Amino acid sequence: MFKVDLSNKVVAITGAGGIICSEFAKILAENGAKVALLDINYDSAKNYADQIGENALAVKCNCLDKQSIIDAKKEINDKFGAVNFLINGAGGNNPKATCDNETMTPDLEGVKDFFALDESGLKFVFDLNITSAFLVTQVFATDMIKTGGNIINVSSMNAYRPLTKIPAYSAAKAGISNFTQWLAVHFAPCNIRCNAIAPGFFVTNQNRGLLFNQDGTPTARTNKILTATPMKKFGEISDLLGTLLWLSDDTASGFVTGTVIPVDGGFSAYSGV
Repeated sequence: MFKVDLSNKVVAITGAGGIICSEFAKILAENGAKVALLDINYDSAKNYADQIGENALAVKCNCLDKQSIIDAKKEINDKFGAVNFLINGAGGNNPKATCDNETMTPDLEGVKDFFALDESGLKFVFDLNITSAFLVTQVFATDMIKTGGNIINVSSMNAYRPLTKIPAYSAAKAGISNFTQWLAVHFAPCNIRCNAIAPGFFVTNQNRGLLFNQDGTPTARTNKILTATPMKKFGEISDLLGTLLWLSDDTASGFVTGTVIPVDGGFSAYSGV
């Protein structure tokens, strides 16, 4: 992995108790940044922060509670100073907003179809992805207005083409991509760059049950994903890190803002024929 100089960066990362964003924290710290790992699951964030060492701080934060975000920012400011780099990684799906079938099959008994989806699940997914990014950016970007900064959002393949079964998550991630572009325009006069990374298919704690059976064999969904991925494999977390470092370095990507970059093995480019 190549190196960049991030010794002048103070990074706040939400969702940092998870697999992807904890790795983001590690690689940024290895390149000199001071990193704050924010998560509602403090123990998980603390575990990863302890692995990183003195340049890492675990902060318990509910990204849907503005006061909790404000408190988290104060803790980071007291420890590391002003935040000039934000990664909005908090997000996810919810079973209440997930269909059983890919397409509608009328009169099929016992199937949770579109009409059976719970409104609370829809609202939860939108809040977890969209509202959290809005509130966190609203709080932390105040540190960047006069000095400049960098915001990276975590989008998804769902933003390019909605995946079956998960309408709320697909729509929410499309919203994240759009919000990224809006922020890029809005903050351009303040020298704040805003971009997003859109991962393809990676195996995480959240989706493992959808991709593999209990005996470890691939599910039918996994077979469809790999068929539609020209590189015929799932991504490794390390595949995201080069893109992250490039976007993190103001010299390498200083004129890059408003982009959503797929890291997907060609999934978004493949038409199926």
